[in-house]
Amino acid sequence: MDFKTRITKLHYDKQACGAFFNLLKFCSIFYGIGSGFKNLLYDKNILKPKKVDAFVISVGNFTTGGVGKTPVVAELARYFVEKGERVAIISRGYGGKLDNKKVNVISDGINLYYKADMAGDEPYWLAVNLNMCAVLTCSSRVKAAEYAIKELGVTRLILDDGFQHRKMHRDLNIVLVDSEKMFGNENLLPAGPLREGMEGFKRVDKLVIVSKNIEHARAEKLAKIVSNKQGVSTQVCRVEPDYVYNIVTGEHLEKGSEITALSAIGQPDQFYRFLEPDYKIKDKITFDDHHQYVLDDISKVEGSIVTTEKDAVKLALLGRTDIYALKLKTVLDIENLML
Repeated sequence: MDFKTRITKLHYDKQACGAFFNLLKFCSIFYGIGSGFKNLLYDKNILKPKKVDAFVISVGNFTTGGVGKTPVVAELARYFVEKGERVAIISRGYGGKLDNKKVNVISDGINLYYKADMAGDEPYWLAVNLNMCAVLTCSSRVKAAEYAIKELGVTRLILDDGFQHRKMHRDLNIVLVDSEKMFGNENLLPAGPLREGMEGFKRVDKLVIVSKNIEHARAEKLAKIVSNKQGVSTQVCRVEPDYVYNIVTGEHLEKGSEITALSAIGQPDQFYRFLEPDYKIKDKITFDDHHQYVLDDISKVEGSIVTTEKDAVKLALLGRTDIYALKLKTVLDIENLML
């Protein structure tokens, strides 16, 4: 078990203990001081976020790891494109090879300018799967926003993973919570998955409980509990498996087939659970989140590989024709979310 995987397991273990965990909790004190001080400066208007000439929506979360932001961001973008808005998604571009100190236009809504290894898996997936929506990456969201408005005529901006990025004003803060993982062991980084304390709820405009299951009763119940406790408008986003398709030919993989399941995402167990009812998984191969694949990673794997769509955009560069991706369907009432 590598160090990152060990840390992640601790983050979601409510019985975590021991010398190593205690050391991490000690470090969390300093993280909390830094995070709290930054938020205090913004809350007291000592530091002021930059306002740009567009309607800005932030989609973020309280925790590290995969919560399900990317499909929600995509649904929001489609909604506004259909309304006739000029939309851009701004991402930090984590995992890509581009110089993110400058503004990188991954797609202008029509043309795709970079592959997954350069852009990062999430920005590339968004660029490939969205029409008439620009996708930009930059470590400075303000710089990217100003470019998108001036050069691309954007009227709606969506900040992917922008909740803790307070340098930029937003008109709507949407925060996602995983229905299974929730807030993990409820400790701040590095002892837990929390990027900031629960006092951050006062900045939340809309809360979305993401349910990556076949049944959604737990998520519906949690939505009511959190809404009543925190006083925040809350709804459920249902993420369910749809079908498995070949990333080269588009052909669907027959149910009951023997496969190797492979992923490099924040929460791989949920991906594997989606596959288990319909396929015979002979092996599970898990890499760190945002792993950059090389041919040696899959050269010894025999038979069909099934992966996530985020991983598929990088694996497609390796030349194998027997790689499949799991297509997920996202059910979210965007109209209600925008009320």
